[in-house]
Amino acid sequence: MNALHSLRQGDVVAQATAALLLLMSVASWVVIVWKALLLRRASADVARCTAAFWQAPSIGVASQNLQSFDREALVLPLVVATNSVAFLQASAGAGTTLAQAGSASQQLTRVLRDALHTVLGRLQWGQVLLATVGSTAPFVGLLGTVWGIYHALAAIAGAGQISIDRVAGPVGEALIMTAAGLAVAIPAVLAYNVFGRLIGRIEADLEGFALDLRELLLGAAPAARPD
Repeated sequence: MNALHSLRQGDVVAQATAALLLLMSVASWVVIVWKALLLRRASADVARCTAAFWQAPSIGVASQNLQSFDREALVLPLVVATNSVAFLQASAGAGTTLAQAGSASQQLTRVLRDALHTVLGRLQWGQVLLATVGSTAPFVGLLGTVWGIYHALAAIAGAGQISIDRVAGPVGEALIMTAAGLAVAIPAVLAYNVFGRLIGRIEADLEGFALDLRELLLGAAPAARPD
């Protein structure tokens, strides 16, 4: 209560620092809860969707099955992206765009890479915020502490009576800002590291599936006839 009362009596810098730490904490916890749910569903979806894909009798049937399994739309975009290759190959005779140029292998590589980047971008969302909060929150709290100690010592010196009792209270209240900064930063850093490992595991699974899908489609394509 003393710290809260001191904060209310503080100047604009102290109040702005406390408001910034509160905003950073709320934002990081929203991202933490959202990404925890997302990655939990994503891990299950990728395993279930890849198994359903390879058990399907055809790519068309697999695409229909994935619409009910792929809740986070991680595997289905890779399969759907390959449909554009057939269209590009069919219209390659016109030669109107660079996207229609190249072999089926090159076009598959391009569309799968673009689809994979889109999917991974959704998984990576929020990581930058967690890293920013984890790296800057301690310094924001330290700024509030230094500013509070400066004003506390200035007020004590102006009163003309300096003692341990008069110094300990204001300085201790100012140090709470450092503790607040650490309390904001630690969950963000831990979540960033845990989510980074989960995202890396999902990314490896998706890249492996994209490679297997590319090899499957190239193996199923008819051999090119010599001119």
